[in-house]
Amino acid sequence: MSDAPITVALVDDQDLMRSGLRILVDSDPGLTVVGEAGTGVEALDVVRRTRPRVVLMDIRMPIMDGIEATRRIVADPDLEETRIVVLTTFERDEYIHDALRAGASGFLLKDTRPDDLLAAIKVVAQGDALLSPQVTRRLIADYASRPEPSIAVPEEMDALTPREREVLGLIARGMSNDEIAGELYVSPLTAKTHVSRILYKLHARDRAQLVMLAYESGLVVPGA
Repeated sequence: MSDAPITVALVDDQDLMRSGLRILVDSDPGLTVVGEAGTGVEALDVVRRTRPRVVLMDIRMPIMDGIEATRRIVADPDLEETRIVVLTTFERDEYIHDALRAGASGFLLKDTRPDDLLAAIKVVAQGDALLSPQVTRRLIADYASRPEPSIAVPEEMDALTPREREVLGLIARGMSNDEIAGELYVSPLTAKTHVSRILYKLHARDRAQLVMLAYESGLVVPGA
């Protein structure tokens, strides 16, 4: 496994915010900032040039917002290894949904503790999804209030075994691999294998997509 630092791009329209993030990220020897941008348009150029592993993406920016920039980055086949963490001061539900639908792998508020932000970058770089506890609670509450599923259950869902459906339900409730292992009385490696198979069978980019799919399809019912 490579010991090279995880590369990070910073996207925020406030110079002071980007400066603070750069100092924080570069303070961790396992991370390094490779580019900055102040608009969504600039973000596309920076990300295409530097190919960062993780992008910290603001939402409200001039010219092109962070949601559209996220959507375009995720859609670019040359950037399939890049993961995006949306970092914002806003906690409105539509921003959370829009960011995850656009393909973001994480959603954090700007008042997140510095250590938690650094940990989040590493979690997402490893291929996991990252939602703060309050964001997860809001998502579940929102889906619970909907009278019926938003989308049809995809045919690929039929390929899941009963155990994989059970694991998908635990993923949708925000559990980590270790927590899933404890819940099902299996080893962490077995839990990780289940998650990998679910990602493969559903053609999902990461765990964030699995969460959205599980709730929006109605496969997992909040509170059930």
